[in-house]
Amino acid sequence: MTNPIGDPGHGHSPAAWTSVIIMLIAISIGTVALFLGEIWLVWASAGLLVLGPILGFILSKAGYGVNGPKYQPKAH
Repeated sequence: MTNPIGDPGHGHSPAAWTSVIIMLIAISIGTVALFLGEIWLVWASAGLLVLGPILGFILSKAGYGVNGPKYQPKAH
C-alpha cells in the first residue's frame, strides 16, 4: 500500500547526514569537555550543536535535500 502523501525520503541525503554528523561531533566534544571541566569548550560545543540543523537546512535549500536537484538517490 502506498502512502497518499508521498515518501518523505527518511533523511538519506547529504544535507541530513552533514547535519547529524556535525551534531554528533558537537555532543562528543561537549561530553569530553564537561568530564574534563572545560566549561568554555562545553559552551563552544553547544554553539556547534546549534549550527548542525542550521547547516542542514541551508544545504537542503541549496538542493542537497531528499527532493533537491543535486541529490542522487542510491538503489537499495
